[in-house]
Amino acid sequence: MLPIRNRVVVDGDACPVKTEIGQTVRQCGATALLVSSNAHVLVPEAGVEVVTVDAGPQSADLYIANALKPSDVLVTSDYGLAALGIAKGSAVLTPRGRRITEADIDGLLAQRHESARLRRGGLRTKGPKPFTNEDRVRFQQKLTQLLLGRQENKER
Repeated sequence: MLPIRNRVVVDGDACPVKTEIGQTVRQCGATALLVSSNAHVLVPEAGVEVVTVDAGPQSADLYIANALKPSDVLVTSDYGLAALGIAKGSAVLTPRGRRITEADIDGLLAQRHESARLRRGGLRTKGPKPFTNEDRVRFQQKLTQLLLGRQENKER
């Protein structure tokens, strides 16, 4: 079956599921574009193109925002970049397998803003839970569904 969405664009600097992305795109007949700063060394492999950008704080995000197409799946945990992906019509998936949609991006951005405000005020906020094998499996399942055009009954 040919994929409905044919390319996965990855915010690659801190992405913990690069291996799973490579496996999934090859199985689904898609491709991947991993974008990272020159502070990280990513190795291209079959079906996976690697682009290295300057180490500037937004260089990878800007490259990705300019490269995204409506038929892409964007993998990122950056809500600002996710909002750009949604605006371009791309599907957005976190490395933990959560689909971010237009319905929930405003709330996620507000939450991010509030956490940053609290940190600026000297308060500590909780970081993310440890990344688990269940997160990897969930991510790979959701990515496969997006690439093959399968819809879920309930988004996580």
